[in-house]
Amino acid sequence: MSRIGKRPITIPAGVEAKVSGMEFSVKGPKGSLNRVFNSPVLLSIKPEGVIVEPARNDADAKSAWGTVASHIRNMIKGVTEPYGKKLILEGVGHKAEVKGKEISVMAGFSHPVKKQIPEGVTVTIEKGVISISGIDKEVVSSFAASIRAIKKAEPYLGKGFRYDDEVIRRKQGKKAV
Repeated sequence: MSRIGKRPITIPAGVEAKVSGMEFSVKGPKGSLNRVFNSPVLLSIKPEGVIVEPARNDADAKSAWGTVASHIRNMIKGVTEPYGKKLILEGVGHKAEVKGKEISVMAGFSHPVKKQIPEGVTVTIEKGVISISGIDKEVVSSFAASIRAIKKAEPYLGKGFRYDDEVIRRKQGKKAV
């Protein structure tokens, strides 16, 4: 039994949700999202909220039950308040800048690394702090992870990208005898 899947998902005021077959769409003040779920679950909208139930009584359906419920919760929360990630870029000469729909990063390489900013994601940069926000949690998180993967913070000097709540365990380095 999924504890997450059992509970109905409440729909806040100002949010409109719709189910047609296996497609779930939600529209709110910040935008709209839709997603097709190809999993063995049944979706329905009732007065208490969105109900997610397994279609069969097997392990595959039960494992997808809570996952689909979490995706729907994230979609409903995203159209009411956007998700955000903050990355901190540390290091001498390391910088990042936004040019149109592209972010350009100078992180100690011989060339700037450029990444396309996905649709629906906004990026702002202030003094080495990169703020990424959008209504789709998956897109925001995967874009932040792809930026961080350019150069992860290393343990000796801390140069590179790290999340704002991430703690880098520093190593001592060589000792002089």
